[in-house]
This record gives sequence, structure tokens and C-alpha cells, in this order.
Amino acid sequence: MKTMFLMWSVAIMFAAVSFAAGADRVPAVPGGDSIGAFSERVKERKDMVETQLHGSERTSITDDAVLRAMLRVPRHAFVPEANRAFAYDDGPVPIGYGQTISQPYIVALMTQALELKPGMKVLEIGTGSGYQAALLAEITPEVFTMEIIRPLYEAATERLDKLGYKTVRTLAGDGYIGWPEFAPFDRIIVTCAALHVPFPLFEQLKPGGKIVIPVGGAFETQRLLLVTKDESGGRTSKTLTLVRFVPLVRSTP
Repeated sequence: MKTMFLMWSVAIMFAAVSFAAGADRVPAVPGGDSIGAFSERVKERKDMVETQLHGSERTSITDDAVLRAMLRVPRHAFVPEANRAFAYDDGPVPIGYGQTISQPYIVALMTQALELKPGMKVLEIGTGSGYQAALLAEITPEVFTMEIIRPLYEAATERLDKLGYKTVRTLAGDGYIGWPEFAPFDRIIVTCAALHVPFPLFEQLKPGGKIVIPVGGAFETQRLLLVTKDESGGRTSKTLTLVRFVPLVRSTP
């Protein structure tokens, strides 16, 4: 469940990002296997990173781990074949069932806001095509991702496995209630809009942990929030930017 389109950014910052040295080298694939998708459209990924992830009206993406992941993961492999020509455009791409794969910049912004480190346990709500989960797995192997739309869940699970992301654990289920079996999590990322921060997700967050989540109604501009849980269980929130996401889908009683 991904962004429909970015309305505008509220934070303004510019930092040039260059991958001139070694950018055309095909990066290593998880598991060490040689998989064709990783060697395809490398220049388009380089151009995406160099032109879309900073700007006068965007918070620049400067986290090296995030930039490397964006450069490495073959975004086109997570887009339906009919839409693959648009995989590296500066916008979302439909993936079916009323969902989209998010705009590259928003994916990078949310990932950077997590401040994810190797070994951290991260929960994603809204697997979609699996692209965000793959990016997270480039940083830490402890990735858990949930998708409520069964065909998307099945396709993403198979896709992640074929691409070598074998440590990613997937679950078909209602993301609002989270995945308590593997809680607590260091980080949680929600890629669909909720009317509020789901209490079960906040409960499953470790003290000192962070949640990135869009909050707001389905037909209005939403706030992309960074929510931090302090050591006593208290909560602080910061608005990162304004966005439009598809709504969080709940299971029916």
C-alpha cells in the first residue's frame, strides 16, 4: 500500500549527491547470487539517485546506507511489466488492486527518517510489491513485512525470495494490529495512511524506537510523521512533509 503522489515538501534543504566513482559497477546481490535484474537499468538507478533525491524544495537524502540501497535495488523488478517503462520516474507507479509503488523520493525519505542500523529489527506495514522491504533488507536482515491484500502478499513473497532477500519475513494480515509474535521492534514503517498512529504498533515499538507513518484521511493531504517512543513510553511526533497515501486497509470483522 503505497503513495499515490507527493503533494509538496515542507522542509527545504539541498545537498549534492554524487556516485561518479564506481556507480556503474553492478552491486553485490543479497546471498551472493548473480541475478539478472540487478545488472539491468543500472544507469537509470544512478540517474534516479542523482536527480531525484535532493532539490530546493526537498529534504536531501544524505544517508549513505539509503543511497546505496536505492542505487542497488532493481526498482523495475517490483513494477508490473506493463508499467516498467515508468519504474524510475519521479512519481508513484500502479501495481494493481488500487495500490502503487511509492515515488522514489518518498521511499528514500521515509527510510532515511528511520535511522536504521544493521541488526535492528524493523516492521513494515503494507508490503505492496516488496520494494520497500528490499531496501530495508539492504540495511538490516531483520525485516518483517505485512500485507493485507492476498495477491500482493503472495507475489511480493515470491519476488523477494527470487531476488535473494531470503531473510525478509512476510505475513498476510491486518497491519493495524502489527505482528506481536516478533515484537518489540526497533523501527516501524507504515506505507499507507491511518487516521491516527495505531496503538498496537506503538505498543510493539521498543523504548527509543521510531515509527514513520502518514496520518490523515483518504481524500485529504496527510502528514508524514516521525514518531519516537521515549524510555518511559512517552511519545513525541515530528512532521516530515505533506503527502497523499492510499488508506490503511483493515480486515472485515
